[in-house]
Amino acid sequence: MIKPDAPSCHRNREVILDVLREHFADRRHVLEIGSGTGQHAIHFGAALPQLLWQTSDRGEHHAGIRAWLDDAALANVLAPIELDVNGAWPQAHYDAFFTANTLHIMSAAAVEGLFAALPGVMEPGAKLVVYGPFNYHGAYTSDSNRDFDAWLKSRDPLSGIRDFETVNRLAAAAGFALVEDRAMPANNRCLVWAG
Repeated sequence: MIKPDAPSCHRNREVILDVLREHFADRRHVLEIGSGTGQHAIHFGAALPQLLWQTSDRGEHHAGIRAWLDDAALANVLAPIELDVNGAWPQAHYDAFFTANTLHIMSAAAVEGLFAALPGVMEPGAKLVVYGPFNYHGAYTSDSNRDFDAWLKSRDPLSGIRDFETVNRLAAAAGFALVEDRAMPANNRCLVWAG
């Protein structure tokens, strides 16, 4: 099959990798929530060979993820598992979680479900890294984010850029404390929490 290609991955993978090199240096087993095309998984897995990187997504994305994984043939990047945040979660436990460009695609209820499920699959002291756009104090950080949010909601009224304060409260309720909020290119952020 033709491998799916997300142009945003080519633009953001190096700056995200800088964050992961710092915060995942002592991690062993990562669950990537919403692996999308699988491009992030192979890039980060190749750069961080000490990590066992578990890809996941809804079933319709698995063929594309597998195509990237098959070409890369990395022993530390695992085939995708079925994961819908509103459904069943894996039985395994992880000391790290990563998700990119997912919270604004999900409904607010799904975002709540994601954070509510994390305590059931996390090891003590787990870290969580979330990449994407966020609003602060209910306001857009740029005109481009405002336009992006309008486009998202035109496709799905339940989607949209999430407020940092709301997401941080959900993370706190799941047992995580914010350790970094790093500005990224194109008006995105990388948020890092520790359990």
